[in-house]
Amino acid sequence: MGNQQLSFQETGRFSTLICDYLSAKETLKPFYGAFPELDNFASQIELKKSSFSAANRNVLVQTLREQYAILKPSAEVAENLDLLEQDNTFTITTGHQLCLMTGPLYFIYKIISTINLCDQLKKKYPNSNFVPVYWMASEDHDFEEISAFRFQDKSIKWHREAAGAVGDLPLDDLQEVLHVFEQHLVSQPEANTVKEWIQTSYRSSKSLSEATFRLVNQLFGDKGLVVIEPNKAELKHLFLPVLKEELTNQFSFEKVSSQVRKIQQGYDENYTPQVNPRAINLFYLTTHGRYRIEKEGEDFLLNGTEQKFTSSAFYTLLDKHPERFSPNVILRPVYQEVILPNLCYIGGGGELAYWFQLKSNFEHLNIPFPILLVRNSALLFSEKQGKKMKNLEIKASELFLKRNALINKKIRQISNIDLDLDFLKTALKKQFEDLHGLVEQTDKSFKGAVAAQEVKQLRGIEHLEKRLLKAQKRVLSDQVNRLVMLHEQLFPNDSLQERSLNFVSLYLELGSDFLPRLFDALDPMNPNFILVEY
Repeated sequence: MGNQQLSFQETGRFSTLICDYLSAKETLKPFYGAFPELDNFASQIELKKSSFSAANRNVLVQTLREQYAILKPSAEVAENLDLLEQDNTFTITTGHQLCLMTGPLYFIYKIISTINLCDQLKKKYPNSNFVPVYWMASEDHDFEEISAFRFQDKSIKWHREAAGAVGDLPLDDLQEVLHVFEQHLVSQPEANTVKEWIQTSYRSSKSLSEATFRLVNQLFGDKGLVVIEPNKAELKHLFLPVLKEELTNQFSFEKVSSQVRKIQQGYDENYTPQVNPRAINLFYLTTHGRYRIEKEGEDFLLNGTEQKFTSSAFYTLLDKHPERFSPNVILRPVYQEVILPNLCYIGGGGELAYWFQLKSNFEHLNIPFPILLVRNSALLFSEKQGKKMKNLEIKASELFLKRNALINKKIRQISNIDLDLDFLKTALKKQFEDLHGLVEQTDKSFKGAVAAQEVKQLRGIEHLEKRLLKAQKRVLSDQVNRLVMLHEQLFPNDSLQERSLNFVSLYLELGSDFLPRLFDALDPMNPNFILVEY
């Protein structure tokens, strides 16, 4: 069967907004910067070069070197850290939560898209350097979203009470969860490699942030991927002007709200914001939690606590301890673009949907808005599964149908009887047209009764049609079961494979060939969904 591709629109699994972005729909263009084409990076390079200061670059590199002091970076990472000191070096960034064992497959696709884009840019612009960056969302506080991953048909979950930034979580009570996971791994070289990764990350780290840093470095360090821990006082100090502007003028609420209204007026009146701005889009970090900052008169308070600060005391605290101030989803992208010489952000559809709300925020702060690139998406299937698709006569596009729709379609196709009763519905409608005409010429008071009878009889045919389909499913139960089994393997719980399955499941099958296959198959400049056979 080989590798195939479908447009995102053909899959039926992606939002209209993202499909419109990929097709460069004219009415969406005012809400982002340069479109993601290689030629457009020339102007983005000049824009960022003129706005990113040497001072910020020095702080960034020094902070990264201190972060990497806990391990020995690969030669490729060491080279990229050196390159970041130069003013002709730029970053391509993706970000993700600190999901256990990296979480769903698309985490891997995000990073591969980022690394591959850097390689393409270096060929296009040899006088500049491009460093792939993974931004750890260590300040996020939604533990539930990161606490589990799907391995084959099992959910491996970390149960605990959690508050505050997830990056700071200790790992003592995670060890038993990892032990249970390791027991599910078969005895083979690939399983031993996974256990080694766990040993040198989760079993050798003090916090979830450190463990994630170590694990991702093991997976992609040889490709030069730089992992950044943003929750650092030195980096937050670079962000002080924006933090003060937000606390003083609450600019984000007005700018983002205005942008949303413009999207509704200029692109889609039914557009629903992906995220909603608050009056102040900052949190305050303590060892007990991550608290939303609110203002009451001239004082600041922490939502959910009784703590209150005078304005002068709070600004003094900000100057002394900027690391305690954490941007929410509205300001995190701004923080990223302040501390990195970044050209492009690579993310999924949901992420880019909220970036479209933020352009006016960047304009207010006079910070260049990065190019936005939709990450690669893929479906991986074995040669054996490919043969099953062929035997069941399933086209690539049909795979993406919701399961019931796929089964109904295939049952109609393979049945030796016609289950489509549209011809009866058409005949019935014609008969009732004649009856409606007769009523018009005789007694119009029967009009409602005739219409009700028409609806009743059409519903009766539709009911019969459903019963016929159900009966035929029983007759063809073997084909239905094979279809359901295959679809569940490729679309667990009827969702995209990349959104539920963890990479370890596929690594155990493919071993050291897993990542190289993906690097070969995924082209960040290809806007299509890729089906990869192995």
